[in-house]
Amino acid sequence: MKLSNSRMRFLYLLEALEKETDEEHPLSAQELCVILAEKGIQAERKSLYRDIAALNEIGYEIGSTRQPKSGFFLMKRDFELPEVRLLIDAVQSAPFLTAKKTAQLTEKLCGLVSRPQSVQLEPQLSVERRNKFDNEEIYYTIDALHAAIANQKKISFRYFHKELRNCRAVWNEGREFVVSPYALLWSNDKYYLAANYEKYDTISNYRLDRMKRVCMVDEPARPFEEVSEYRESFDAANYLKCSFHMYRGKMEDIRLICDGSLLEEMLDRFDSDELQLSREGEGFLLRSRAYVSDGLVEWLLQYGGRVQVLDPSSLKDRMQQEAVNLCRVYGIHMTE
Repeated sequence: MKLSNSRMRFLYLLEALEKETDEEHPLSAQELCVILAEKGIQAERKSLYRDIAALNEIGYEIGSTRQPKSGFFLMKRDFELPEVRLLIDAVQSAPFLTAKKTAQLTEKLCGLVSRPQSVQLEPQLSVERRNKFDNEEIYYTIDALHAAIANQKKISFRYFHKELRNCRAVWNEGREFVVSPYALLWSNDKYYLAANYEKYDTISNYRLDRMKRVCMVDEPARPFEEVSEYRESFDAANYLKCSFHMYRGKMEDIRLICDGSLLEEMLDRFDSDELQLSREGEGFLLRSRAYVSDGLVEWLLQYGGRVQVLDPSSLKDRMQQEAVNLCRVYGIHMTE
């Protein structure tokens, strides 16, 4: 059905206000008439005034101003300029998005503000440039995983790793998996799936950028209660707080003596519901629960002598062994 001239005028007017105007860039009635004429729509200023009044009546907030010049502009948008800038920065800094997907998403986000405002965004994109992954299936992977989690179904996929061949890092042939998915997690700028591989009674983490050919399997997912401490719902926030570098291990009570300079870092890292602190000399004693794994060992090693492990003994022994290994690598001879 062909729209009438008045309806087409109304729609093109709204499009012009959304794309071309903001508080600092109003358009006069005459300028709006010129834009409509370029679309093949003839309009008079009086008809534009009526259309703008109608837009205000149905919920669009069209304002008028005399500064910096006389004209009309769209006052309210779903996203403000600072909000769009935050979203663009997040997209630009996410390495699991390919360069192509990053450019596409950035262009779409710029469309949430006026054209003059989108031009302002470009010089301010100062996020750290990082390596982008090359898995163009990431959108389809996320969509398939959301559907499988919502429907409590298993998924199948092929999982890849990099290996060194002829002095180059290349993808290997991959391996087929069928797992029960529970949650999507974002940690250290990487996207993970928390899932159960039925060979084990545990939860494993899979990086989405390494997953290809993901599809939902018509088979019920294994209940997460069978493989985790969670009961009523899978607590993704707690799961992330207790995991380090997304390694898995045994959940245990830990005790650490920490330098006072690490208070905020420890508060940021450990689940507040599990965390207990007390004064210990010039530092503090930390009690919490965490998955004891290679990831936790690696995380603690970065703090060197500012953290001392008291419990559990298994973690303390692993830290001591890593200290010995470092001394051996750097030719430091330890004496009793």
